[in-house]
Order: sequence, then C-alpha cells, then structure tokens
Amino acid sequence: MKPPFPSISAPIKIKRPWGRLRDVLLIGFGICSAGLGLKGFLIPNHFIDGGVTGLSMLMSKSTGIPLPFLILLINTPFFIAGYKLVGHSFAFKSFLAVTGLAVVLLTLEVPILTDDKLLTAVFGGFFLGAGIGLSIRGGSVLDGTEILALLVSKRTSLTIGDVILIINLILFLGAAFVLGLEPAMYSVLTYLTASKTVDFLIHGIEEYTGVTIVSVHSATIREAILNQLGRAVTIYKGQRGFSGDEVDILYCVVTRLEVQRLKTLISELDPSAFLIMHSINDTSGGMIKKRPLSH
Repeated sequence: MKPPFPSISAPIKIKRPWGRLRDVLLIGFGICSAGLGLKGFLIPNHFIDGGVTGLSMLMSKSTGIPLPFLILLINTPFFIAGYKLVGHSFAFKSFLAVTGLAVVLLTLEVPILTDDKLLTAVFGGFFLGAGIGLSIRGGSVLDGTEILALLVSKRTSLTIGDVILIINLILFLGAAFVLGLEPAMYSVLTYLTASKTVDFLIHGIEEYTGVTIVSVHSATIREAILNQLGRAVTIYKGQRGFSGDEVDILYCVVTRLEVQRLKTLISELDPSAFLIMHSINDTSGGMIKKRPLSH
C-alpha cells in the first residue's frame, strides 16, 4: 500500500469544523469496518492480513496474547516515529484510531458470517481494506507498516514499495509454518483484496494519466484536446535539444479510458508527435472534470 501521509514539506492546512467532523466520521466508519472484517471473517477462520495487523494476528495465534493488545502495542512505536516524520495531528489521530479498533475488537460481538474460505478471504479483506482506506481518508492509519517502510527506505536503497513487499513476504512465509500452507495462501488473497480496496477508496473510481506532448503542431493539438475531449491543457515553453528551436510542450490529464482516444487524435494530427504518459495517484484543484464540448 502506498504511504497514507502527506509530504513532510507540504504546507499546513487549517481545517474547518466540517473538515474535522468529516475526519472523525471517516475514521469511525473505518474502525467499524475493520472490526467487522476481523471479527466476522478473518479471526474465526484463522486467516491473517499483511502488515502490522497481520503480524499481530500471527503473534496472537502463536502466543495466545489477546489481539487488541498486540495491535496497539506493535503499532505504538511507529506512531511515535510518525509524530517525528509527519506531524502530531497524524500521530495522535492514528493512535486514537488504533485504540478505537482495539476497543471494538474487545467489545464487539459479531457472529461468524461464513466458514467458506474463499468468501472469508474476499469479504474479510474487503471490509478490512475499507476500514484502512476510510481511516486514511480521515488522516490516520490503522496499520503502521507504511511508517516502518518509510523509516527503512530512508536508511537503505530500497523503495517504500520494496520494503512493504519484503515485510509481507516474510510474514506470509511465517504464516505458512504457523497456520499451514492453505490458510497462508488464502491470507495472501485476503491481503490482495484489502490492498485493492484501499487503493480504490484512496484514489477513487477514476484513474488519471498525465500526458506530455511535444509536437510542431501543438496549437492544433491543443484545440483538438479542448474541443473534442473537453480536457484542459497546460502549455510549457520549451526548446529542442538539437536544433535549439522553441516549441510549446502540452500537458493534459485524462482518465485511463480516454488515453487511447487521445493517442488516436494526436496520431491523426501529427504522427511524429512525441508522447510521455505516466499514472497519477491523486489530483486536486484545477479543471480535472471535463469541460462542456464545443459544437
């Protein structure tokens, strides 16, 4: 999963009362959803998730220590690190969120919703992932894995994604010895379901692609993007490396469903145009939504 916290250099934003209430509601719903996924699906069927939550579940199975206590205990050092790396608000809300999850696990009585292994892996992962995703949208985390990954990546050549992958690989190998091979494989499916649910809740249903276009027919292409696709275009003033000629470099953001249409449109106007495309995790402000098309 990707880091849920903002850039350390990002400007501090003062939230209005509605923003605080929204965060509280999101974190509250997230705690309830994660609690349902754990108590109603994963714990009764001896499945685990990835990250700190999965480690806590595995240790609880091995030692008999209550899961709520382990979740709070193992996450606490990472929240202290998050206080130093991200900020006190993030660390405080995360600590309260995990404490709330621990309380829910202690007090919530949920019947076993299914004993089907596939349904347990899919829906247990879905509800747990929804809980983590909602908490992230509220400005907190229910799992300190990303903070640990950030700490390790700062001291090694590994990326945050590499660290998370290694952590979960070791965790699921351990699960194979403790729980057995089949529960461990189902636990991998649980983790994948939870991860995709988190991505969906954080990034939304539309996945955006940023497209950079270098062409001698930039003016024509710009008009076509504006009028035929209804997308905004940003123009950079550039210079060709070999000839030194000035050129307008276009940049636009489209959904993944519009990428092929954009490529076809540019190819018709300038087959030799140079395109660079990259995925965008999130967007804010600007004219992201489509403008009315001209007729």
